[in-house]
Amino acid sequence: MKGLLCILLLLVSNAFMTLAWYGHLQIKQWPMLAKLSLFGVIALSWGLAFFEYVFQVPANRIGSDETGGPFTLFQLKIIQEVVSLTVFTLITVYIFKTDKLAWNHAVGFVFMIIAVFFIFKKW
Repeated sequence: MKGLLCILLLLVSNAFMTLAWYGHLQIKQWPMLAKLSLFGVIALSWGLAFFEYVFQVPANRIGSDETGGPFTLFQLKIIQEVVSLTVFTLITVYIFKTDKLAWNHAVGFVFMIIAVFFIFKKW
């Protein structure tokens, strides 16, 4: 159960992260926000990043085997990367609508799955 909760919190965290890191590049879509200065955009991104950490820190504490969770630090990191790229891809394609999925993206995701296999495999 802790593993699932960890991953759910990482999904939410990464949605905020993607919006904080890349959402300002889509600011023209919102006329009120398009008038923000660079400082305003930074402040807005920091505000979103706060919520990223509100979910990220508990996810790592719940998921870490050092605090009673099921994952090692390497496992937590690879889960974070896969979740991050998945959330980024979904937001980019379906919310920002700036890119389309291509075959090379699929190949990259296959390599990420292979990385997950190797990180979780007990040798």
